[in-house]
Amino acid sequence: MSRRKIAPLSALCERIGWNDIDPQWVRRLIRMARSEDLAGAGLAAKPAHTGDVTTRAVVRRGSGRAELRARRPLTLCGLPLLPLILEVYRVPDATFKPAARDGDRLPAGALIGTFSGPAAGLLTAERVLLNFLQHLSGIATQTSAYVDALGDTRTRLLDTRKTTPGFRVLEKYAVACGGAWNHRIGLFDRVLIKDNHLAAAGASRGERLASAIREARRRSPGLRIEVEVDHLEQIPPVIEAGADIVMLDNFTVPQLRRAVALCRGRIRTEASGGVTRKFLPKLAGLGLDFISTGALVHQSSWVDIGLDWL
Repeated sequence: MSRRKIAPLSALCERIGWNDIDPQWVRRLIRMARSEDLAGAGLAAKPAHTGDVTTRAVVRRGSGRAELRARRPLTLCGLPLLPLILEVYRVPDATFKPAARDGDRLPAGALIGTFSGPAAGLLTAERVLLNFLQHLSGIATQTSAYVDALGDTRTRLLDTRKTTPGFRVLEKYAVACGGAWNHRIGLFDRVLIKDNHLAAAGASRGERLASAIREARRRSPGLRIEVEVDHLEQIPPVIEAGADIVMLDNFTVPQLRRAVALCRGRIRTEASGGVTRKFLPKLAGLGLDFISTGALVHQSSWVDIGLDWL
């Protein structure tokens, strides 16, 4: 097999920043959340009452102040959402003064920021505001723990498409805040030929596998091509056909060592399947280019963030 120039790691993954996210999409998500909370959106029958009936009945004061604090150690994510939530909830006179930034690792008790403004509006927005912040910070915190477990290595940790429908860009942003990297965003931005594609096309081995990759390159010029394999003998035709990345699915550590040796200098490698936090240190020194896991998102838990009135 002839050697060829392989793509740099930076060309094969990214970190979504807040400026990469469409604010109109985020506003749409917030409006849906607001409608659920205030008008029973999603229910077949319209509720008899709408709005924040508790605040309307109890709160008489005008303005107030409240603090956001971490109630456990966490990696913060979601602060740029807060002005958009106040906008959608029509609390124009409310302000938020941050004391931390997305990506910061905070100890328990740390101040995240301070709200000031109309008490009724802030109380009505409180739950949805915390829902977004606790969920995204939970993903960032989980990701930070996985990054720490992988340790000091050139191997980059990637997320997957296993995300909450509608929340993908926010959840991938949270992964980036936690220190990992984003894999493809959707089905549109990379050719990723998986085992089911190969099985459906009858092209799981040998020349038929190589031919399928070359045809994908012809049909999708300019896009990166990644191919999932589950046997070592599938690797040579993947390399020969000029794919950019080979995804080594559920390989054992000895198999990964052999695969990396076979691929070195010819194609980028990605280990995937069954990757846990405890397993990451065993993968760190193998020379892999990437390790991907959906656990950064789907195994994360919300973190406890409090909003307390002063």
